Amino acid sequence: MNARIDFFATPVAGKVLRHINSAGKAAGDAGLPHATQELVKIRASQINGCGFCTDMHTKDAAAAGETQLRLNLVAAWREATVFTEAERAALELAEQGTRIADAAGGVSDEAWANAAKHYDENQLAALISLIAIINAYNRINVINQQPAGDYQPGQFG
Repeated sequence: MNARIDFFATPVAGKVLRHINSAGKAAGDAGLPHATQELVKIRASQINGCGFCTDMHTKDAAAAGETQLRLNLVAAWREATVFTEAERAALELAEQGTRIADAAGGVSDEAWANAAKHYDENQLAALISLIAIINAYNRINVINQQPAGDYQPGQFG
């Protein structure tokens, strides 16, 4: 499989990606645990069928010390006992925020309240932002058919 265009080398994409990356850095530095950030990115990427981002974030998470067991169970987090209650709340918010078109009311009050029990407002803002950002990246890569499998941990910074 080849990408439709060399998205990462085009001038317009370079400008767009710099802004998305800056937003991602701001959200990533807001005090949300790194493991939670990666779990959210992985789950949204799985839902969206983005092999490129799933590859990237599972490898980055593993390089940062995440266990293979937890990485294997992200897609089945509801049935898995290896995630904290806070991580489970973040994963639920990520799922509902990613599947926003599937629910007439968007993210449920219950999912929001559960996340708010575990994260302060700054962390919630970071979580919302990370969900939005990974969904944007997923859409870029899926539309462009960006191939997956060759990513090396830390390759993009």
